[in-house]
Amino acid sequence: MNAGVKTVNIDVKALGQVAVLMGGRSAEREVSLMSGTGVLAALRSKGVDAHAFDPAERDLGDLKREGFARCFIALHGRFGEDGTVQGALELLGIPYTGPGVMASAVAMDKLMTKRIWLAEGLSTPAWRQVHSAEEARAAFAALGSPMIVKPVREGSTIGLSKVLTLEACETAYALASGQDPMVMCEQFIAGDEVTCPVLGTGSTARALPVIRIVAPDGNYDYQHKYFTDDTKYLVPAGLPEGEEAAIQALVLKAYLTLDCRGWARADVMIDAATRKPYLLEINTSPGMTGHSLVPMSARATGLSYEDLCLSVLAGASLDNPAQGPG
Repeated sequence: MNAGVKTVNIDVKALGQVAVLMGGRSAEREVSLMSGTGVLAALRSKGVDAHAFDPAERDLGDLKREGFARCFIALHGRFGEDGTVQGALELLGIPYTGPGVMASAVAMDKLMTKRIWLAEGLSTPAWRQVHSAEEARAAFAALGSPMIVKPVREGSTIGLSKVLTLEACETAYALASGQDPMVMCEQFIAGDEVTCPVLGTGSTARALPVIRIVAPDGNYDYQHKYFTDDTKYLVPAGLPEGEEAAIQALVLKAYLTLDCRGWARADVMIDAATRKPYLLEINTSPGMTGHSLVPMSARATGLSYEDLCLSVLAGASLDNPAQGPG
């Protein structure tokens, strides 16, 4: 599938003064600064009047006072990807990139996302919400080994553990609950790990090429995601015939089910035995670093990093555009 988002006929001057929101207060601040720096340089290279803006260091009200016309959200994790900054921008009447308030909030909550996907008949690994190490051990008995333990509202595998023994549940729960009081245990799906971005809104939304991720020892953790070159990213993914199209269709439905717009990226595991794909989560403010996956997938369609940034920015919008500023 093609991206369905074109960069032709974009009047750069009409985009006005643009704030690239980066940094923030989440555990993913460091990665956000890398994403934002890349986006800022890309937009400026296309002639956009773009400026860095760190909500951890400045009042969001400055966006209105200083005349920013739209925002490119390069924030990751809490206070940037969870509907909070989206709600603030709605109140300010400043269009922003990516999904709106509700879609962002729901997607950040892995439990709520799973409940909605399951209700819509979309495949996702079995899970249990747990409130103690004892409940984590009970989940281990029910879900089997290996089991994933992770914070419900955190990203970039922060606080995530792959548990192989009953004894490891206590440490895994402590690590996850240190990041978020809401913790979930999830069935581990052994097989190919893939990711698939989506660009666009509604009927214009299109899935980009699938990327297969081959991490050292299957350990695609924070370090291997952002700071080493040991992980291999395969585009084309080299999947059996028909699988890529099936995954793109699944991801697109997952995206539209949550009412996402603009862009997002879904992570999927393919069961090695059955070849059935399982949705893990969806990221509504995808990374844009040198190791990030959306630019890699877009490049496979002929869309450069710079044009990708411009396309996403041009699609900036509000949940209630008719209302405008308050």
